Amino acid sequence: MKFSPTRLALFLWIALAPAVAMAEQEAFDEIEPILMDYCYDCHGDGMDKGDFAMDEYENIQDHLKNFDVWFETWKNVRSNLMPPADKKQPSDEEREKVLAFIESKVFQIDHENPDPGRVTIRRLNREEYRNTVKDLLRIDFDVEDILPADDTGYGFDTIGDVLSISPLLMEKYLEAAEQVVEKAVPTAGPEIMEWWLNKKEFRDDRSEDWSVEWLPFDHPRKMEENPWINFDGDYEIRLDFRIRGSEQASSHSASLKIGVGDKELTSRKLGWDNSRSLSLKTKANLKKGNGQTLWIATESGEPPQEGEDKLAVVVDNIRIRGPLDGSQKNYPWHVQYLFSEGPPSDDEDARDPYRRKILKRFATQAFRRPVDDATLERLVAIARQVDKQEGKRFEHGIAQAITAILVSPRFLMRAEIQPEPDNPGKVVPIDEFALASRLSYFLWSSTPDEELMRLAGEGKLRVQLRDQVNRMLKDEKSDRFIQNFVGQWLMARDVQTINIDERRVLNIRDLGEARRTFSGRLRESMRKESEDFFGHVLRENRPATELLTARYTFLNETLAEWYDIEGVKGNHMRRVDLPKDSSRGGLLSQGTFHVVTSNPTRTSPVKRGLFVLENFLATPAPPAVPDVPPLEETAKGGNKDLPLRDLLALHSEQKMCASCHARMDPIGLALENYNPVSLWRDTYNGQAIDASGKLMTGEQFGNAKQLSHILATARYRDFHRALSEKLLTYAVGRGIEYYDAPTIDKIVNNIESHGATLREIVYGVIESAPFQKRRGDGDLFATRPPGH
Repeated sequence: MKFSPTRLALFLWIALAPAVAMAEQEAFDEIEPILMDYCYDCHGDGMDKGDFAMDEYENIQDHLKNFDVWFETWKNVRSNLMPPADKKQPSDEEREKVLAFIESKVFQIDHENPDPGRVTIRRLNREEYRNTVKDLLRIDFDVEDILPADDTGYGFDTIGDVLSISPLLMEKYLEAAEQVVEKAVPTAGPEIMEWWLNKKEFRDDRSEDWSVEWLPFDHPRKMEENPWINFDGDYEIRLDFRIRGSEQASSHSASLKIGVGDKELTSRKLGWDNSRSLSLKTKANLKKGNGQTLWIATESGEPPQEGEDKLAVVVDNIRIRGPLDGSQKNYPWHVQYLFSEGPPSDDEDARDPYRRKILKRFATQAFRRPVDDATLERLVAIARQVDKQEGKRFEHGIAQAITAILVSPRFLMRAEIQPEPDNPGKVVPIDEFALASRLSYFLWSSTPDEELMRLAGEGKLRVQLRDQVNRMLKDEKSDRFIQNFVGQWLMARDVQTINIDERRVLNIRDLGEARRTFSGRLRESMRKESEDFFGHVLRENRPATELLTARYTFLNETLAEWYDIEGVKGNHMRRVDLPKDSSRGGLLSQGTFHVVTSNPTRTSPVKRGLFVLENFLATPAPPAVPDVPPLEETAKGGNKDLPLRDLLALHSEQKMCASCHARMDPIGLALENYNPVSLWRDTYNGQAIDASGKLMTGEQFGNAKQLSHILATARYRDFHRALSEKLLTYAVGRGIEYYDAPTIDKIVNNIESHGATLREIVYGVIESAPFQKRRGDGDLFATRPPGH
């Protein structure tokens, strides 16, 4: 008698059911005494505190099927939230025994071969699209003007389930592709050469900290560089810049000048201007070589009036174009790699091989794996057909083929090859091209470069992962990862736009003065502080807990003055060692954190406490119960002048609210010395601030600094786990599930035996099963017999 695989599995399950039940009962008998000792006083023997009972079952099979009960038990034991700190505590061995039982018998997790999870095929998000276009075609494309903002899931815009494509969005991508190609591909053919100079090469000998990215009106500077010139001749020099420093009109003025050698070529008087881009152009006769000094200078004019902000020049681009007589022509520098053999041959027979070479290289990079021959020939045919049309050129055909590539699902979607895509039980390592793509979009938010593609093609990427991670973190493209991850994990993106009522918070009646005080430049500096701080800990391979306890931070003059730290001059962000008595140090003391966790007119201990629970302790509180009045309502009826601690106590008197507020409020109240815009204060409503408290796990603290110390010491494993979960979520594009427990535990255990650095966590994420493998779609447990 023949059985289908499904019927055979069911037959075996029925045959073996008694033995399975006995094994499950024996396993449960080992942990039940632990549950009786530590849990049943509140959640058993007739007690159901919090409407949660652990011993209401008729047989072991029914008990193990009650996923919700075991999931809640697992979460609270894993986070050390249960038993409560004032109750008898199990040993570490007992906790591990309970967790192992739940994970093996209820969750049915295979710790040796953890489930990598299901990742939805997803499109490039807006930032990834921008960066991929930039790295493929060497142009900056303003995606905000055409592509809508992305949805987010689990706090990030890299989540596959929210990155779908609608017909309307597909039209936007087609429009974007046409604009990108129009800007990037020179359909007019070779032209007078133009190239961009490296802004970082311009220096003023008086200070290494000065750069053309910030030239203050009130501090004259002369930034010099010796660019290489290929041919003698007349050239156009163009400077693209903006005026920054104040969102309001200012009387501050200056002059901007361009010169070569000892000769000034042109100048322009500058004042307040909110234009997105300004330009200053001139011409000069330049000689071959790098013997001539090109300089850009500022000269002070009228000072700002009282109450007005100072202004500065921000240089975007410095370009040189020439020789202007047209004696030397080529494709623009940003596409010379594309047209690697220069202008096409007049011989039609030689054009197809050139088209094939151009499009093969570009399509392989754009599709993030070698383009197949059939697709390549279709692209070549498109280019050839356009080239033959009246009034069209070779370059028009290439442009049309590249447009087709940029709207292809292979470009827009991050798809991965799966041998059995509909079989959730089939787990396979992703191929090396997919691994290169995952790695590059994780650390660069962009397509793999040639080295990653080469290693993937040779099958050597997996064995060189750490070397490649180190290389990629040294590349300035890793700034994108820092900005995007920190911008969402710490909500640093929001600090520049979040609504703060500056007048009420700062007690300044004039709106203009209040906004000049808490200015856009100050908000930007707060964002940069968090980004530079995280980047330093990552790139210098520092312990991850240094994010909480570092006795240094990154400041410029504007932010240092706000924090009341002396000795920092200039707009350049730099590492600053903090005074011993400073209230700053670590993420919980940074302006970004204080601003994004405040309400428009006051701080929010609830928001701050919840933020720490979710992002630093991996123990998010449940959603708020409905119809709870806001804190302001509690303040009515004679309570207006009560300390915030007392208002929160009144607010959380409801039984359903008390347990969550007990988790959040002590943490948030520890940070009350920092007002909504991160200024230090000792009193609130005329009364001294009490920043002391106790975590649900029992640790006591007296202020924010002590709280940070506890998170980095007593609760360091929770912090490592929280950071690992956030990085894994961002990297693989899905939320963390219960079956990821072995993966997270492995990352945490491994890093703690290797210095517990932030970079080790990144290594752990990249080397994990969810990052390295994939399984087919569908419910992994759908084909199992009931109860399993």
